[in-house]
Amino acid sequence: MILQKEELLKEFLERIKKETNPTSFSTWFNELKIYKLTSNEITFIVPMSIHKQMLGDNYYSLIDSTLFDITKVNYNIDFLLESEISELTPKVEETNEPKYNYETNLQPNLNFDNFVVGETNRLAKVAALAVAEAPGRIHNPLFIYGKSGLGKTHLMHAIGNYIVQNSDRKVLYCTCDEFMTEYTNIANPDNNKNTVEYANEFKNKYRNVDVLIIDDIQYLVGAEKTQQEFFNTFNYLHQSNKQIIISSDRSPDDLKILEERLRSRFMWGLPVDIYPPDYDLRCRIIKKKIENTSLASLMKEESIEYIANACPNDVRFLEGAINRLMAYTAMIVPKSIDLEFTCEALKDFVNKNIYSNNNITKIQKAVADYYHITIDDLKGKKRSNKVAHPRQLAMYLCRQETDETFPRIGLEFGGRDHSTVIFACDKIESELKTNESLANDIKQIKTTL
Repeated sequence: MILQKEELLKEFLERIKKETNPTSFSTWFNELKIYKLTSNEITFIVPMSIHKQMLGDNYYSLIDSTLFDITKVNYNIDFLLESEISELTPKVEETNEPKYNYETNLQPNLNFDNFVVGETNRLAKVAALAVAEAPGRIHNPLFIYGKSGLGKTHLMHAIGNYIVQNSDRKVLYCTCDEFMTEYTNIANPDNNKNTVEYANEFKNKYRNVDVLIIDDIQYLVGAEKTQQEFFNTFNYLHQSNKQIIISSDRSPDDLKILEERLRSRFMWGLPVDIYPPDYDLRCRIIKKKIENTSLASLMKEESIEYIANACPNDVRFLEGAINRLMAYTAMIVPKSIDLEFTCEALKDFVNKNIYSNNNITKIQKAVADYYHITIDDLKGKKRSNKVAHPRQLAMYLCRQETDETFPRIGLEFGGRDHSTVIFACDKIESELKTNESLANDIKQIKTTL
């Protein structure tokens, strides 16, 4: 059958859509274009390099058979980016995975379908789906990093749930804190088990898996013995082609206090970051969150826009605002949720909980004024406690109250190395656990901001 490019692409996509699930089709096929079509060769244009790899490694047979069914031609198939000239030879790999019965610790309600995608998290979602469709064969380890509340945990659970639903692989999700606690308990096992029995159970739990998902790996900092055990677990799984997925609130480069051999292994696969959601994404997240709730039919667009503007940095704050509004609505029972009603419902929540739109200079001035020093002191070389402590506190606030990176903050404090900023942030965080006076200082500085 002789078809023009447009006709062939339309028929091709219609058939592929019937053979794949909606998430896979939307991610890997929806943006395909035909670049070149000859009597025996077809070249597709794809949006990202990861599409080339996924289509070549995991969907080549489906693409080949679909094209043959339509045209009765065995094409040589290539995938190119618009900026590329070179060709890529696709590979097809086979795998036989064992079957298990196990406890995953996954939250089944966190999946790819309810993960709202925007420009700030698109690459992370695409990478996550690639890993979910080919665990152990692409991006191993997958290292997802970004500030708290941006969707890292959601993506990790989505990967695990996808793998469980579409294969017989064994998946285990745990937090770093859980891993550390269980490892520490080897010295003091419960349930009348001896140390050797508990140690063997620990190793079997974390090594007898096909996919290990560890959340908040930054808490390994300072735990040298646990780092050693995690290093051994990592090597065992990676050498067995088992998938490892890790999350952190900072990039591998910023985890300076971790052993170098661990950080280098985190870079073996794909480190991918998630940024705070932009305004458009925040609006779409709100609409997704209120679907099938009492707010859906009552909430006006102006109220959605207000919440999106008031909660600029953290998806959890969006969820908190929605929950607060839902509770207030249940008490008042309004006919509609307009801007005035929303402002009234959230006035205390917004004032107390939402990050202000600050920049580094503004924070430096607020801290300098509070401690009766100058901004030049904060940027300078003085190391007296009168200056060093406010400087560390200012660095901490810059990290908490802005979207700036550690290197950028260091640059604004006299060109200091980003490891200095990390040290300052960790030090202030540690002191806040026991120092009420420091917590009060920060509260008053935030008030001036």
